[in-house]
Amino acid sequence: MSRIVKVSLTGLVVLLAVAAIAFKYWDYLRNPWTRDGQVRANVIQVAPRISGPIVDLPIRDNQFVRAGDLLFRIDPRTYEAAVDQAAANLDSIRDQLSALEQEVEAAKAVVEQSRSLSEQARALITSTQAEVERTQGDFGRQAELLQKGFTPKATYDQAKAAADEAQADLERVQAQLTQARAAELQAQAQLARTVADLGAPGDENAQLRAARAALETAQLDLQFTEVRAAKNGYVTNLNLRLGSQAVANQPALALVDADSFWVSGYFRETLVGRIRPGDPAVVTLMSYPETPVLGVVDSIGWGIAQQDGSTGQDLLPAVSPTFEWIRLAQRIPVRVHLEQLPEGIELRVGTTASVLVMTGGGDAAGTPPAPSLLQ
Repeated sequence: MSRIVKVSLTGLVVLLAVAAIAFKYWDYLRNPWTRDGQVRANVIQVAPRISGPIVDLPIRDNQFVRAGDLLFRIDPRTYEAAVDQAAANLDSIRDQLSALEQEVEAAKAVVEQSRSLSEQARALITSTQAEVERTQGDFGRQAELLQKGFTPKATYDQAKAAADEAQADLERVQAQLTQARAAELQAQAQLARTVADLGAPGDENAQLRAARAALETAQLDLQFTEVRAAKNGYVTNLNLRLGSQAVANQPALALVDADSFWVSGYFRETLVGRIRPGDPAVVTLMSYPETPVLGVVDSIGWGIAQQDGSTGQDLLPAVSPTFEWIRLAQRIPVRVHLEQLPEGIELRVGTTASVLVMTGGGDAAGTPPAPSLLQ
């Protein structure tokens, strides 16, 4: 083989290699990519609902826990006593309401008795008034007959005494009616007070509902002495120790949700216009540079924080100097949902990644990892 043929073949092979390399680079360049990517996940700040010393701590830092696993337990003795006290108070309220119900029934009986006495007094007044009218009539007739001399003085005196006695009886019966009416009004007032003290009947009673609510609150506080994992995740930055004081509503540890990992790629604003939700993406983790992870664009951020013009020292606007002939493109976050992770890859929040979005119609499944130079 002549020297010219050898040189030509060598040149052809080199040219093909250069063309292949150029094509792959062109493929990366026509699909938006960024080295500015981060692994993200939902981080749950675990905070107790109550305060107290920690008496049980079965976890260790960076441990994986499942939803419902015990993270730590607060001393329950104080809250057990509160439950007992609330239960006793509920029993006491029930006894008081039972006694008030009996008082209501007794007050109703007194009202009925007073009303019956009032009715009897009214009936007696009616009959006594009739007797008064009769005796007054007899007395009037005897007085006329006495003036004419047709009746003896003794008969007149008897008629007068009978009329006076009937009038006295009427006044006495009227006084009895007044007393009976006053007793009836007093019994009704006592009944009203007793009914007011009792409140609504049955389960609608305000005192009973308040006592039950207090018991439920105490029982909830007792349940809150056990702090459990809300999600499958990793315990992170555990600084608790046995005997540490847990403070209500103050975060005690962080729990990284193991089922919420995603990658945020920060693309130049000049490239975001080509990206659409649903586009396939290839993520190259700096921790695993030879193993690409497939994903899909989930969403694109609608804004970033303003830097120039934000309040600085002395409440003056902070403005960064820039070169007039250089316009720096802002970075827009693009959220990438990761599909099935390759075996052996463990995601950690905050680690670095390169993100390639396939907007040019390429096959993400066949895309190799980004070259080290681009990572």
